[in-house]
Amino acid sequence: MTDSLKVVPTEDSVSTGVRNTETLASGLSDVLADNYRLLFKTHAIHWNVEGPLFFSVHNLTEEQYQDLFAAADDLAERIRALGHLAPARLDDITKRSRVDDLSAKATTADMIEDLAHDHEKLAHRLHALIALAGTHRDPVTEDLATARSAFHEKAAWMLRALAKS
Repeated sequence: MTDSLKVVPTEDSVSTGVRNTETLASGLSDVLADNYRLLFKTHAIHWNVEGPLFFSVHNLTEEQYQDLFAAADDLAERIRALGHLAPARLDDITKRSRVDDLSAKATTADMIEDLAHDHEKLAHRLHALIALAGTHRDPVTEDLATARSAFHEKAAWMLRALAKS
């Protein structure tokens, strides 16, 4: 049993016809980093939002952070299926992510707009990953990125629709 605890995870070659798996794994790692930062930000807003839109924002952000949590696993498992290691350090997540922290003094309107903007950023990054996956003969990553992009585009629309007066 003690020998089984000494196994160090490694990268493995995967022979499915996908070209340049390292580049694809890096793109997926960037998306995973954004996903994790957005998951945390969404959850923090869920906890801290106040005002007349509290109930609506609280419920919508709960649905969104649950989806983001499940997506993290799908993204990391795709990286592993391509034969590479998923990011395993918080500083790596922070360095790779384009999602920024929210201001400590943000209003509910600021929170909603910031989340919507981050969902758009992630959709853009996913669109680039879709194109990359297409050029490297990786329909699985292409499908995953397409589904994730659809989620982020819908999330941005729903947040902005909620905030209209």
